[in-house]
Amino acid sequence: MNYTLIAQQASIAEKQVRSTIQLFEEGATLPFIARYRKEATGGLDEVQIGAIRELWQKQLDVEKRREAILKSIEEQGKLTPELRRKIEGVFTLTELEDIYLPYKQKRKTRAIAAIEKGLEPLAQAIFSGKENDPEGRAGAFLNDQVGTVADALQGARDIMAEWINENQDARARVRQVFQRGAVITSRVKKKKEEEGVKYRDYFDFSEPLSRIPSHRLLAIRRGEEEGILNVDISPDEDQALETLDRLFLRGSSLCKDQIEAAISDSYKRLLKPSIETEFSNLSKEKADVAAIQVFTENLRQLLLAAPLGQKNVLAIDPGYRTGCKVVVLDHQGNLLTDQVIYPFDRPADAQARVTELIRKFKIEAIAVGNGTAGRETEDFVKKILDTSGDYKEIGLFLVSEQGASIYSASEVAREEFPDKDVTVRGSVSIGRRLMDPLAELVKIDPKSIGVGQYQHDVDQNSLRNALDTVVESCVNSVGVNLNTASKHLLRYISGLGPALAQNIVDFRAKNGNFKSRQQLLKVPRLGAKAFEQAAGFLRIENGVNPLDNSAVHPERYSLVEQMAKDAGSSIKDLIGKPEIRKQIRPEQYVSDTVGLPTLKDILAELEKPARDPRDQIRKFEFDKSVRKPEDLKVGMVLPGIVTNITAFGAFVDVGVKQDGLVHVSQMADRFIKDPNEIVKLQQVVQVKVTEVDLSRKRIALSMKL
Repeated sequence: MNYTLIAQQASIAEKQVRSTIQLFEEGATLPFIARYRKEATGGLDEVQIGAIRELWQKQLDVEKRREAILKSIEEQGKLTPELRRKIEGVFTLTELEDIYLPYKQKRKTRAIAAIEKGLEPLAQAIFSGKENDPEGRAGAFLNDQVGTVADALQGARDIMAEWINENQDARARVRQVFQRGAVITSRVKKKKEEEGVKYRDYFDFSEPLSRIPSHRLLAIRRGEEEGILNVDISPDEDQALETLDRLFLRGSSLCKDQIEAAISDSYKRLLKPSIETEFSNLSKEKADVAAIQVFTENLRQLLLAAPLGQKNVLAIDPGYRTGCKVVVLDHQGNLLTDQVIYPFDRPADAQARVTELIRKFKIEAIAVGNGTAGRETEDFVKKILDTSGDYKEIGLFLVSEQGASIYSASEVAREEFPDKDVTVRGSVSIGRRLMDPLAELVKIDPKSIGVGQYQHDVDQNSLRNALDTVVESCVNSVGVNLNTASKHLLRYISGLGPALAQNIVDFRAKNGNFKSRQQLLKVPRLGAKAFEQAAGFLRIENGVNPLDNSAVHPERYSLVEQMAKDAGSSIKDLIGKPEIRKQIRPEQYVSDTVGLPTLKDILAELEKPARDPRDQIRKFEFDKSVRKPEDLKVGMVLPGIVTNITAFGAFVDVGVKQDGLVHVSQMADRFIKDPNEIVKLQQVVQVKVTEVDLSRKRIALSMKL
């Protein structure tokens, strides 16, 4: 393992890299390392630890490929000590593949055919530059397979072309030419103009590959996959050929003529397509990384959206023709009852039934889905609340329905509500999203939540891994209630996974609520390592030990007990009385295994045990004068909610059932590189309407008021 290389690539000290990788090798998870092993990592955060993990995995891939290459060459009987040292001295897949290329088993090439005809000595003589009469020398190689001097010279050039293609130095230099000046070009295919009208911007397009933004490259690639565009990546051909000429052209003028022809053929037929594929894959990978970063940042913000908390909630999934599906949830999110009302056909009956549900179940908040008929249903509920002085304290919230239909038809929903139809399940999801977005959204495939950019075009394994990492990070940063969390939430807790999450739920159902974290060790298959990784992120309200409802890890309970003893108090008083905590001097408790970072974390946690890092939820109302795109007029200034953030701007819902775009250039009176500098998901913003294109269904907005 090349720790030095990882340290250089991550811009992190090698000592920190070694310690972090050792923790991963011992089975530690990213959230656990970031939260409870700050001394070992030197205080690295999740992003830095994640970067080390990614580079470590890439190094493991390189090592695996190195072993396979060494084995293959050894089986061919061609592995010399010098070649072994060369292979063991490189640390990138590209370098490994370049070394392996001459030994790689391949289909019969033109060069192989020429060698089989006995033309390799002729190629060697010409390539050395020492042959003064290539044509005369070629005459000696004529046989029943090589009929003419021209055939012999062509075969020699084919062999030389392959040598040039397999030359490490040549490939490295052509890569440099691509790196400095490759241009991506796209052209529309014949007779595809009408079918591919949405790719019109790329019908005759070119841009330096090094500067093309992620969203443009992914759009071009999608157009290519759909058969609309022809795409090419090329540097200046003359520059590439000159680079190769300097490397290989030598000897007599007649030799040079043959070598120059071989160089041109090698570049156009072998080198250029090969390096173009490399750069195509690299640029796609880079674009994927950028798009996935947009998606993960949006997902993180959505998962950590402000929760309402444990309240009795009435949730409504709006609808015109089929009615509105109404459910009542208790403060734990359990379904108490469900009904269908018709506020637009039978308003009096609908009002009476909603009023009765509010009274009977002591409703504290109402959630209305923001889809079809959402604004109208919100108006209907608002009238009910406004006509009764008793209901003024009830909060009314419009809740995003994005992905709710995916959940309602999923196996997860069928398992939770086997005797309810999809409409009831959808209403439950809307209500629970208001109470705790994180707990509900973990049940849905993140790709279905709709907060990304080209999520279906990026590498799906990379996307899945990145999204799982974000969900894991969010769940562990908030922590979960061990006695109420679903298995879907528990599976993301550090060290658990689906099987142990199910075992915890089964154990809880059989034995009742957990009274202490130590009881986790009685859960089947949950051993000491899983306990170490998970315990600090699980909370137990009103347990035997008050520390069980905090982020203090059980491995540090004895330390907190010593603090309490030294302060002459109980742990309960140490948590509840700031004047006692102020007596604690963390420097006194530093040891070989516990440093100031951990001690400061412990004291901060004692100050606010089980604190939720998420913001408080706030009410929001759209402008009453706009309901549909036709209501919008250029110059209007409206309140809106940020629903999606991309590399080129942010989409904002202003209440007309169609989001508008605030381009990054319209976000501020200064240059903005990343929209996240200005806005966050679910943020309330003021926007000005700058354009309404009803035919193309486009709304342009500006935050430069």
